[in-house]
Amino acid sequence: MRSVRMRILATLLVLAAVAVGGWQLLPSTGDKDRTIRVGTTDGVTSLDPAGAYDAGSWALYSNVFQSLLTFASGGATPVGDAAKKCAFVGGGLKTYRCELRDGITFPSGRAMTAQDVKFSFDRVKKINSDVGPASLLSTLGSVDASGMTVTFHLVSPDATFPFKAATGAGAIVDSTKYPANSLRTGGSVDGTGPYRLTGFAQGKKAVLAPNSHYRGAVQATGRPVELRYYADSDALDKAYRAKQVEVATRQLPPKMLAGLSASDPDQRVTEADSSETRNLYLNTRAGSPLHNVLVRRAMAWLINREQLAAAVYDGTVDPLYSLIPTGITGHTTSFFDAYPAQSTQKARQLLTQAGVPVPVRFTYGYGIGHGAGAEEAAELKKQLEATGLFKVDVKGYEWTAFQKRWATGKLDAYAVGWVADYPDPDTFGSALVGTGSTMNTGYTNKAVDQLILDSQHFADRSEVSADFRDLQQDVAAEVPLIPLWQRKEYVVSSEAVGGGAYLSDGTGVFRLWALEWI
Repeated sequence: MRSVRMRILATLLVLAAVAVGGWQLLPSTGDKDRTIRVGTTDGVTSLDPAGAYDAGSWALYSNVFQSLLTFASGGATPVGDAAKKCAFVGGGLKTYRCELRDGITFPSGRAMTAQDVKFSFDRVKKINSDVGPASLLSTLGSVDASGMTVTFHLVSPDATFPFKAATGAGAIVDSTKYPANSLRTGGSVDGTGPYRLTGFAQGKKAVLAPNSHYRGAVQATGRPVELRYYADSDALDKAYRAKQVEVATRQLPPKMLAGLSASDPDQRVTEADSSETRNLYLNTRAGSPLHNVLVRRAMAWLINREQLAAAVYDGTVDPLYSLIPTGITGHTTSFFDAYPAQSTQKARQLLTQAGVPVPVRFTYGYGIGHGAGAEEAAELKKQLEATGLFKVDVKGYEWTAFQKRWATGKLDAYAVGWVADYPDPDTFGSALVGTGSTMNTGYTNKAVDQLILDSQHFADRSEVSADFRDLQQDVAAEVPLIPLWQRKEYVVSSEAVGGGAYLSDGTGVFRLWALEWI
């Protein structure tokens, strides 16, 4: 969830209200205590940072927890949040040390110490939830804490560790309020972010109040906010049109997005480039009908991305032909190079070579309520079955159940959107195609793993292009996934609310504090 959002088409009036010296918006003359209601379809899997690795959960974490580091709006380099300074020490990119800010307190009034930081990182790895972010900390060996200083010892050089520490995986919890070996349940959190969570109803709403005790990178903690969660895009659209929310984002229906106009005087519209992608992940394990690489290549010859983008998404997404999206260092067109046009003939030849009976039958899963997943599944099923080479059994699942099914290898194919965790190509590497990846395709390739490790040796991240170019060629050849599209980012709000342009900018931070009554 990077600066890749280069094109802001609207909300220019909001830009004039940004303070030159920081992240703070100029004060509004309206009622500052009035709640701003924000609608989304991105639900929360868990209120415990050790138990969730998804856009909806991390959007909330950005506001109620602190990490050691964060990203300034549009920034590509981590800056201090709970930490006043951090740096690699001793050479070799294997020891990373941070010194905490003074005066950070948990809701209980207890001061944060380095021990809380150590506790938070240790429990993520120890709990190792099947839908949690432990995989993101794969290079972390151990953590030392002394007073206000925390030191991370890495098992291999990793220039991207500061980026990872800035994500939801690095959210700092109160070590006296969370169990060390299991997830915390219930509807409350004990964090130190710009907001306090004052109310929560799973799948319905999160009520946030500005945290007057916050000490960190954000200069102003914003207005009271109520996040409202909707079952699907149509429900969110209906709520926005009925003025039940002032702001709507992620995900509105494609037809509604296609009809938006920046010149509409009754609302503010932000459309921006984004590095959010969506891939079709394929189960490569023995016993899966997609285990044979020739079968997966045959599928790659049949997917028509342009048709998918037009028929399902009304042109609000762009076809994607690589693991790494446009705007991120290392982007290529590896899948276009390998499979330049749809070819039933080439697909049939590959299946004949594989010696498998046709049609090849497999299961396809998607998350209900997350964008146009059902329509997308129907279109891909149509494309694959039109050739007579595949038979696709499609089924939708509630989001948490869907996560657990792919995490336990119970699906042959599954389409999932990926919001980059941080503005670096590494977030598309180990998490998606490395051995033991978050997407759990069963794919393993020593050459790919080595390229990921090699790329982490570069402190200058502009030097990783060659490694990721080679990695993407390997992925296109072995097809553990098929890239589908790259999304544009849309935020719509009533004319009375500004700051939507800064709500989500590709750095992985969801800035509710940027919203302001005008």
